[in-house]
Amino acid sequence: MSNHRRKFIHQLTGLAGVALIPSSLYSCAGGMQFHKGPNGADLKNSFFEISLAQWSLHKALFSKKIDNLDFPVITKKEFGINAVEYVNAFFKDKAKDTAYLNELLKRCNDNGVKNHLIMCDGEGYLGDLDSNKRLKAVDNHKKWVEAAKYLGCATIRVNAHGVGTADEVQKAAVEGLSLLGEYAAQEKINVVVENHGGYSSDGSWLTTVMKNVDHKNVGTLPDFNNFCLKRDSKNQCIEEYDRYKGTYEMLAYAKAVSAKSIDFDDSGNCVETDYLRMLKIVKDSGFKGYVGIEYEGEKLGEYEGIKKTKALLERVRETIG
Repeated sequence: MSNHRRKFIHQLTGLAGVALIPSSLYSCAGGMQFHKGPNGADLKNSFFEISLAQWSLHKALFSKKIDNLDFPVITKKEFGINAVEYVNAFFKDKAKDTAYLNELLKRCNDNGVKNHLIMCDGEGYLGDLDSNKRLKAVDNHKKWVEAAKYLGCATIRVNAHGVGTADEVQKAAVEGLSLLGEYAAQEKINVVVENHGGYSSDGSWLTTVMKNVDHKNVGTLPDFNNFCLKRDSKNQCIEEYDRYKGTYEMLAYAKAVSAKSIDFDDSGNCVETDYLRMLKIVKDSGFKGYVGIEYEGEKLGEYEGIKKTKALLERVRETIG
């Protein structure tokens, strides 16, 4: 994304003042393949294509009902989706296993599925105040940068957590992301931070991190629902950042978007997030790329939840696209 677009967005005041940005300012995600909408609408001029986040199937994966290698095939055959976002937990020891990665690539190629992103957890925090731990986290993520390149992904998602004051963690996160971003740039891979709890769920805090990192390949992954700032002893959210404001702020640096869904009403609308309002914010920011389905509900089965989220995204896309 150009600095011109970032400055333009930051000059806007308030969500009500978001203007439609000309298509010349769009930041395109490479490799997108636009198709026909559910009613035959031509999507070549749409502002997003749909991908599937692997976490949507985490119950089936953890219970071994399906395997990581099955994910691309299921994505295409069960849901008609052509791009995938992996979670490293489901092939944790395979980052450097070329035979395994080749098999994964084969299944993608055989089914016309694009590898888009790898979500990386359990590799340390890039905002850790301990410099040794922070450098270790940077090194731990390098193998996923390499795996992403091997698989043809554009991006890895990392965590910018840390324990300390907001300013202390912000400074540490800038240093950690800058180091990893420099390495990833050599491999032409993006590094993105999701609002994933704590300081990272504060849109203003995270965009300040991005501004200070100032690397073209380091950005954000706005998640529609992950804006909890504080939790109590029972892990219940007791303080939340406004999701619409946070998404709006993060979009200045977004390289992908996560359409989190939990519950649906009888009309097929997401209960916790107004998708029409949210996707208008996404569109008006000038974003053009993948919006990934991440179903995380309990009331519906994983397959049904994914299908409902996809139907909602398609309906809203046709309404505003």
